[in-house]
Amino acid sequence: MEGDLRQKLLIRENISSSEAGVEEELSLVKRVWEESKLMWVVAAPAIFTRFSTFGINVISQAFVGHIGPRELAAFALVFTVLIRFANGILLGMASALSTLCGQAYGAKEYGMMGVYLQRSWLVLFLTALILLPLFIFTSPILTLLGQDESIAQVAGTVSLWSIPVMFAFIVSFTCQTFLQSQSKNVIIAFLAALAIIIHVFLSWLLTLKFKFGLAGAMISTSLAYWIPNIGQLIFVTCGWCPVTWQGFSFLAFKDLWPVVKLSLSAGGMLCLELWYNTILVLLTGNMKNAEVEIDALSICLNINGWEMMISLGFMAAASVRVANELGKGSAKAAKFSIVVTVLTSLAIGFLLFLFFLFFRERLAYIFTTNKDVAAAVGDLSPLLSVSILLNSVQPVLSGVAIGAGWQSIVAYVNIGCYYVIGIPIGVVLGHVINLQVKGIWIGMLFGTFIQTVVLIIITYKTNWDEQVTIARNRINRWSKVDDSTDQETK
Repeated sequence: MEGDLRQKLLIRENISSSEAGVEEELSLVKRVWEESKLMWVVAAPAIFTRFSTFGINVISQAFVGHIGPRELAAFALVFTVLIRFANGILLGMASALSTLCGQAYGAKEYGMMGVYLQRSWLVLFLTALILLPLFIFTSPILTLLGQDESIAQVAGTVSLWSIPVMFAFIVSFTCQTFLQSQSKNVIIAFLAALAIIIHVFLSWLLTLKFKFGLAGAMISTSLAYWIPNIGQLIFVTCGWCPVTWQGFSFLAFKDLWPVVKLSLSAGGMLCLELWYNTILVLLTGNMKNAEVEIDALSICLNINGWEMMISLGFMAAASVRVANELGKGSAKAAKFSIVVTVLTSLAIGFLLFLFFLFFRERLAYIFTTNKDVAAAVGDLSPLLSVSILLNSVQPVLSGVAIGAGWQSIVAYVNIGCYYVIGIPIGVVLGHVINLQVKGIWIGMLFGTFIQTVVLIIITYKTNWDEQVTIARNRINRWSKVDDSTDQETK
């Protein structure tokens, strides 16, 4: 009897332990499912919006490409160099708003968010005014940098038409960040889809039907950027965000310096990343057969840019999820969201890596009919595929940094990995060893790989309980400043 009783007890213990294991496994699956839902609420509309926005440039480039190869090279230079330069600064500075609004929303300090938005508008508008001379004097600047003079002259015309696009970034980046922090992304995606449909029609009408050429393509591009902005401004200020938007306030003009400091570090972080590809194009412009090289590289960067829109969507999701959870005071939830987001983005990046490795130069004929350019694209395809794989992880880790407010730390990492390691290696491989654009790109990829490894180590070693305390202190400090200032104005 005693032996039978012990045997039954052992069987029960084994059953209970196996049940506990199953429950734990189900609990993990449930947690992954719940976190994935929260992630995709932000990521899916963000990816679609970025696809649509990036599609504006691709559509413009496709129509400009039918005007002529010189116009295509000039457009590629302006949008890959100048617009990317301005985009890097303004998007980076707007990412400070993601830190502030995300953490404030998590902490339920909703009233602060509208003031943060207005402060960000002021900071970014002043920054855009500082950048304006670059758009006015594009031709002489590109000539000094060694670009072909005929291409530089056409690029000067394109850059003047691009000034409205730069100012559109101010409203676009800030309103999107403000709405994403509250997971109100559907309106952004809807407006982006509307803009790209209008852009296709206007590009055809103005460029091909009425033969307005470059001017027609640029008018359509500017309108495509501003149409969603008008819709977003109406959505934010006219009653659809009643809790987080409480009207225009003079508080926006006060205590700007903390916003400026965080914006500058955020701008330094992201623009150092986005300028990386810009330098790749500039170095290519000094090589033999520059027109073919620039066209091929711009096509590769366009394809790479399409994939980057997916990664940037996950970057937005990572920044929102991390900021919200830190604002709530949950370090474990913040860490778990990082793991889920990184692994999801990596899985998608690996599938795309295989896809682009297989199709090679066949994709180039979407953008050009020139066989030399298509062959050059095919030659660069293995490097493009590796870039796509690395880009599936690195932007997500940057999103983690934005959510936690580490922009200044990552800026230093970017300087070291990109500009101390990546570019010098690329110059040696490209110019000294004479691998041309492939050598430059290999150096760039090496810098990106080192940066990704460093960010993984930083994220893994971070004390997330301490990050919760830092987020709470930031929210409390800024909330007290706003409350005291508000009482003084009353």
